[in-house]
This record gives sequence, C-alpha cells and structure tokens, in this order.
Amino acid sequence: MQLNHIANACVASVSGRSIAVIDPSDGQPFDEIQRSNADDIDAAVHAARHCYRTVWQRLAPAERGRLLQRLSVKILEHADELTALEQRDCGKPTRQARADATVLARYFEFYAGACDKLHGATIPYTDGYSVLTWREPHGVTGHVIPWNYPMQIFGRSVGGALAAGNVCVVKPAEDACLSLLRVAQLATEAGFPPGALNIVTGYGHEVGDALARHPDIAHLSFTGSPKVGTLIQQAAAERHCPVTLELGGKSPQIIFADADLDAAIPAIIAAIVQNAGQTCSAGARVLIDTLIYEPLLERLGQAFEKLRVGPAALDLDMGPLIRQTQQQRVWDFLSDAQVAGIPMVAQGIVVDEAPETGYYQAPTLLRDVPVNHRLAQEEIFGPVLSAMAFQDEDHALELANATPFGLVAGLWTRDGARQLRMAKRVHSGQVFINNYGAAGGVELPFGGVKSSGYGREKGFEALYGFTTLKTVAIRHG
Repeated sequence: MQLNHIANACVASVSGRSIAVIDPSDGQPFDEIQRSNADDIDAAVHAARHCYRTVWQRLAPAERGRLLQRLSVKILEHADELTALEQRDCGKPTRQARADATVLARYFEFYAGACDKLHGATIPYTDGYSVLTWREPHGVTGHVIPWNYPMQIFGRSVGGALAAGNVCVVKPAEDACLSLLRVAQLATEAGFPPGALNIVTGYGHEVGDALARHPDIAHLSFTGSPKVGTLIQQAAAERHCPVTLELGGKSPQIIFADADLDAAIPAIIAAIVQNAGQTCSAGARVLIDTLIYEPLLERLGQAFEKLRVGPAALDLDMGPLIRQTQQQRVWDFLSDAQVAGIPMVAQGIVVDEAPETGYYQAPTLLRDVPVNHRLAQEEIFGPVLSAMAFQDEDHALELANATPFGLVAGLWTRDGARQLRMAKRVHSGQVFINNYGAAGGVELPFGGVKSSGYGREKGFEALYGFTTLKTVAIRHG
C-alpha cells in the first residue's frame, strides 16, 4: 500500500479508501494507492504554506540549487529502481522507462543551475528616479501530472517551480503514481525541508478539483486533455489564479520531395510509436508531397510491419496502452476508419508472449485520411499514424494548420528558404526541421497555441511563468 507524501512523511488518506494499481502488461492489480480527498489536499497545502513562510522563502537561491542538485544525484543513484517502477506502473519498455528516469535527473540538474540566475532589471526613467524589477515566486503552486510521462512532466513542472522559489503540491494521475511517490522520498533524503514537496494521490474529480479550487494555491500547472483543462481554468478563474496549460496535439510531420528520407523514416516511426503513441507531441499526421507519396508510404509500411509489441519487460518497440479504456478508444477510432473506407497500409505485430488480459494495440498506418475526418482532427493518444498527400507549400500549410491544436510540427526539406517560410507560417509552439523532438531537449521551452494550451514549461522560459514581476520605483531627488 502506497501512502501520500506530506511534510516529508508517508501519510494515509483521511478517507481510509484506496485505488488498485494495475499493470498494463497483464491487466492485473499489484499495489494500491490512497484515494484521497479535499481534506488531504488541505493538509498538504497547509504543510507547503508553512514551509514557504518559515524556511523555503528564506533560503538563498544558491542553497535551493544545491538541494535540487542533490535530488538529481539521488535520482541517478536510484535509476534502476525508478525504471522498474515506471515500467510496471505505466507499461513502458525498459529503454523508455530508463530514459524517463535519466531525463528527470537532468531536469533537476538544469534547474539547480538556474536557481541563482533568475535576475530582475533596471529601467531607465525620468530624472530623480531609480526603477527596478524583481521576480518573486507565487508561493504554493499546484501541479496536476498526467499518466503518460509522470517522471518527465514532474521534472519539467515541479523542477521549474522549485527553482523559482515556490513550494509544491502535486496530484499525479491515478494510473501512474509510484515513481513520483518514490522521488518525493528521495527529496526528503536529499535534505528538502518538510512541506517543500508534497504528493497526494487520488481521482481527478476528487483530488484534482480540490487542488484547483484551494484558496492558498497561487499558481496551477496542468498537463492533460482540453476538456479537463477547461475545468481547471474555470476553477482557477473563480479566484483569479494563473494557470499553465499543456493540452495535447495532433502534430504534423511535413515531408517534401527533397527530404532525406533515410533520416526522416525512423523519426516518423519513433514519433508515433514512442510510449505507444500516448504522447502529447506525437507525430500523429504525416503530410507527404505527392511526388513521393506512394514510394514513401511503401517504405513506411515496411517499417510498420517490422514493429513488435509486447509486455514492458520484453523491451520491444512498444509496450501496452495504459488501461482498457484507452485501448477501447483506439479501437473506436480504427473502427471509424474502417466504416469510412480509409485504407490501412500496414500494422505491426503483437507478440505471442503478450497476455490476452494486457492492453495491447499494434501500431497502424492509414492512408488517404480526409482532412475533416476525426482521425485527422482529434487526438487519438495511441499508435495510429494518418497519412495524406499535399500538392505544394500552401496546401501543406493548409493541412498542417487544419486542426484545433498547435503543439509541435516536423518539417523535412533541404531547401533553407522553404524551412524558414514554413516554420513562420505553421501554427505550433515548436517546429523541428529535419528532426523531430530534438531528443527531448530539457533546455527548450515547450507549450502550444490554440487548443494545445498556453504558457511554457521546460528551459529557462518556464521560470518566468512560475514567478511574478514586481516593479519598484525609488524617488531620490
């Protein structure tokens, strides 16, 4: 039985209730977490507020940085343990789970170095005045972490908030809590004062809602669906609490005839297969120049047919989806494709060793997907790649920008002028040219436009969102 982490202590929920933890590889329960409620959130916020007032805001920025650095080292020391937890909790193949643990450590390393570099400015003003700006933390920040990348998104959100001088109350997704509860224990071992980092588990409608509405939460960070993001905004708006929202995407990869296809094809595959397609920035649409549409689809189909899916411990190309409802969601999209007569080019293979009770789905490549079909408009959050052809740059941009989302775009062309033209006109928060994702890029600001949300996390830019700007004007004659 896993307990909440409040004020450096393992604490049972006042509700006395629990939630089963399911292994996606076989669909079987293997642990339990707390089914917390508003009283548990209140206790965590109280602990965080006390820590902020008595300890955290008095720490020199360099000392905060040393704490974050010690946590980074602890994470690396326990990388095997965190990998095993993430693998079983989320169904991630070993390589992906280990990469997440390594990136988590890198986030805390990066933000450790940023703590004492968040500077204000002086503003030239009229004679007799000196004007300064200071960046100040919000105080207690709330973080709702999704199930697809719990360690990575925890690092980019909580790491930035702590570096900026805030203390944190975290609500992980009920499907993926174990690694974060362990990281909180490592933070205690690293010397974090009680209340600086608190984790409360439970359902979104009970714990997430209580966190969003709590009067002492001064800033909210949420990663998840647009529907829940709207609820978070509405709850926060009642008390004018600022929010940072990352709400998913339907990201295009745009492939021109002059592209280096030997480099593009592995990136296209990885961008939809990684984490079983359960990635906000997944390259879920591939837009292909008509001049190479058929030959590229043939090569992509051959690559898809070689993909293997199975239990996380086998460390294949892909593991299971997170839960049965997510599996059913993908099935519904594929059923709609069949009804609409959308051709399937190729599928991967679910290996014989995969238990029938696990949540498996073979990666699937579809072609000639109509731009207005839900397969081209909605986030599937599964390993389904939709291909469509374009005639020229304007047509490619029309297709790329034809969804409500705008998180990431990939652009493959050797034409330098075209690279800049397209990058300026595509509607997305990140554009990757002749690559996709830049290997994660802890240093690179991340966030979307349109229904993909607003605000930025990752990189130094995140620190601005986790602080407020104060202007000080001194009249000295």
